[in-house]
Amino acid sequence: MQDKKQHLIDTALRLFYHHGIHAVGINHILSESGVAKKTLYHHFASKEALILATLAQRHRCFMAWLRHQVQDKRGQQGVSALFTALGCWFSGKEEALGPFRGCFFINTHGEFDASHSDILSACRAHKKEVETAIAAMLSSAEQPLAPAIAMLMEGAIVKATLGQPQAAAEHALQSALILLDRGQ
Repeated sequence: MQDKKQHLIDTALRLFYHHGIHAVGINHILSESGVAKKTLYHHFASKEALILATLAQRHRCFMAWLRHQVQDKRGQQGVSALFTALGCWFSGKEEALGPFRGCFFINTHGEFDASHSDILSACRAHKKEVETAIAAMLSSAEQPLAPAIAMLMEGAIVKATLGQPQAAAEHALQSALILLDRGQ
């Protein structure tokens, strides 16, 4: 069996992403993982610490996936690759990200208030790094459009959770290409 700490993170992430963080208690994670409560608290001082570990893992996974999708692609080609990959994810065709349940960071951010500043900071840091990755695939003249393209990406993710996932990606792509074309 894999490392127990990693197994706890994997189990918690799967449950949190599928059901929501507040809907999943520690006992549910322990039951699903088969790990003892003492072992959980040996690795994580609190549920919040476990949440932060799941956010860190999802961040690493998502960023590796994103960078792979746009690797060696620039400008419109990179943006097309990004939104095409998002459409595949929305349709459940991206094994690296698992079944689509919206954005784990948006979902998590929506469950917490300012008293959980570490969790909210982790969510904001993820979004900032996504925007930075988008900017990196754009030319210097296109880089001011990175926040708008990131916003289109976020909107597509949210819209895909409401239905018509492929249309959400396609509409966002068309809008992003218009922005790039007008920005030239």
